[in-house]
Amino acid sequence: MPYTALYRKLRPLKFADVVGQGHIVRTLINQLTSRRVPHAYLFCGTRGTGKTTVARIFARALNCENPSGGEPCNACETCLDILKQRSMNVIEIDAASNNGVDDIRELREEVRYSPPGGVYKVYIVDEVHMLSGAAFNALLKTLEEPPEYVFFILATTDPQKIPATVHSRCQRFDFKRVSRRDMAAALTGYMREEGVMVDDAAIDYVARVSDGSMRDAISVLDQCASFYQGETITLAKTLDMLGAADDCVFFDLIDAIMRCDNGKCMAIIDAQIKNGVDIQQFAHELTAHLRDVLVVKASGGTPDDLDMSADRHARLKERGAVSDALAIIAYIDAFSENLGQMRYSLNPRLLLEVCCIKLCCPETEDSGAAIYTRLNKLEQRLEAGPAAKAAPETSGELLARIKELEIAVDAVKNKPVDTEKKTAKPKPRPKAVPDDILKVKENWGRFVEKFDSPAMEMLKNAIVETLDDDAMYIVFPDAVSGDLMTKNLQIIIETLEAEFGKNYHVVCISSERFAARRALTYGEPDADAEGLEQVINNINFDVEII
Repeated sequence: MPYTALYRKLRPLKFADVVGQGHIVRTLINQLTSRRVPHAYLFCGTRGTGKTTVARIFARALNCENPSGGEPCNACETCLDILKQRSMNVIEIDAASNNGVDDIRELREEVRYSPPGGVYKVYIVDEVHMLSGAAFNALLKTLEEPPEYVFFILATTDPQKIPATVHSRCQRFDFKRVSRRDMAAALTGYMREEGVMVDDAAIDYVARVSDGSMRDAISVLDQCASFYQGETITLAKTLDMLGAADDCVFFDLIDAIMRCDNGKCMAIIDAQIKNGVDIQQFAHELTAHLRDVLVVKASGGTPDDLDMSADRHARLKERGAVSDALAIIAYIDAFSENLGQMRYSLNPRLLLEVCCIKLCCPETEDSGAAIYTRLNKLEQRLEAGPAAKAAPETSGELLARIKELEIAVDAVKNKPVDTEKKTAKPKPRPKAVPDDILKVKENWGRFVEKFDSPAMEMLKNAIVETLDDDAMYIVFPDAVSGDLMTKNLQIIIETLEAEFGKNYHVVCISSERFAARRALTYGEPDADAEGLEQVINNINFDVEII
C-alpha cells in the first residue's frame, strides 16, 4: 500500500479536531444546526491553516445522513463516499489550473443538474483568486442565485485579488495563523498517536518556524521521523535536518559583534557554512532573532502574550537587559539591508561577513547608527574611568572625542535634504523699473480700492513719487500715516506684486521727509547747502522694508 503523507493522514475529520480556528468552527456549527446556511462562502488565510479541511468537513456535515450537533458522523454511506473522494455531490476545483471562462461555463452547466445522491451539491474552488476576469464575470450570476441544492466554498490565500462583486455575494471567513501554543499541543498529540518520540524543544522549534501553518509543521516532523526512524527527535537533529542554526549561535554572534570581536564572528559564520547551514536562511533567522530581542525588551510582555516558550522568553529578556534598543535597531537595519542584497549576490557569505565586520568596526562607517555606536562605546569607556586598562586615553581626551562625535551626530541628524528635484522653487518676480512705477502711479486710484478701510482712506490721500534710485515712494501728507503704513508695508508689496507682476522696492514716507530727501538728492538752488545738510541729519527716516 502506498505511503500516505502524515499531513494527509492526520487531516481533521470533524470540526472539533480543527486546530486554532474556533471562531470559524463555532459559526459553521451554529449555521448547520439552525439550518441557516448561506449559499456561498469565502475562506481566506495563509497556507496550511485549514481552509480546504474545513470546507470538506462542512460538505460532509451538510450531506450527512446522521449528523450530530453540526458534526458529520463519518460512518454513513454519504460521508464515506465523500471521504474516499468518489461522491458526485462534492466537487473540488483547482482554479490555478482551471481558470478560464470555458471552465466556469462548464460549471454553470453542471449546477443545473440535481445531485445524484444525497441532498446537496457542494463546489469547493481552491485558489479562486487565480480565475481570470472573464471567468469571475461568468461566475457572478450563478454565485448570486444558485439552485437551492448548490453551495459554493471559495478558498484563497490572496483575498485582495478577489473582485468586490464576488466578496459581496459570499460570507467571508478569515483563517488565523495557528498559535505556537495550540500548534505545539496538537503536534505533541499527533506524534504520540504515531508512536514517534519527539523532544519538547524540537516541537517548540518546529511550531515557531512553521509560521502558523499546521501542514508545514507536520511535514517537517514527518521528514524528521523518516530520517531518524526509531530514534528520539531532538532539537539538534531537527536543526541538522533543516540546515538551520540554534538560537545559541545567534546569541554568540551578537555578543561577538558587541565586543567588536571580528575573529569570533568569522569563526561562527565559518562553522555554520561547514555544517551545511544555508547562509540566506541563517541571515533571515538572525534578523528574526534580533526582532524578538527588541520586542521582548520594548513590550515587557509575558511568554503567552508574545506567543513563545517561557525558556526562550527568559533568554531573550536577559539579552535585552544588557543591550541598547538603538543598537539592536541598528543591527536589524544592517542585516535587513544585507539580506536584501544576498538575493542578487553570487557570494552571500561574503556579504554577511562584511556586514558583521562593519558592525564590529563602526569607525569604517559614517551613518547615524555607526556614529551612535562609537559614541556609546566611548561613554562606556569614560564611565570605566581614566585608569582603566581598556581606556588608555585620559578623561580629557575622551571628552574631546565624545564632543566631536556629538557634533558629527548633530550634523547627520540636521543634514539638509535636497528637495530641488522634488519641489520646484517659485520663480522670482523681476524687479520693477521706473516705467513700472509710473504704471502704478497712473493706476493708483484703482489700486488702492483693493485695500480695506482705514488703509484705503490713507492710501487715497497719498501719492506715488520717485527719486534717482529704484524705490517707489508712497508719500503721505503727515508722518503718522506714513508710520502706520510702514508697519503694514509687506501687505502693500505683496498686493503690488500680485497686481502688476513685479517686485517693488517700496518706501512709505511723509511729505516733509520726502521733500528733505529730494532736496538732498537733487539739491535746492535757493537753499543754504550747509543748513539743508543739517536738517537732513536731524531727520529720523522711516525703516525701509523690502
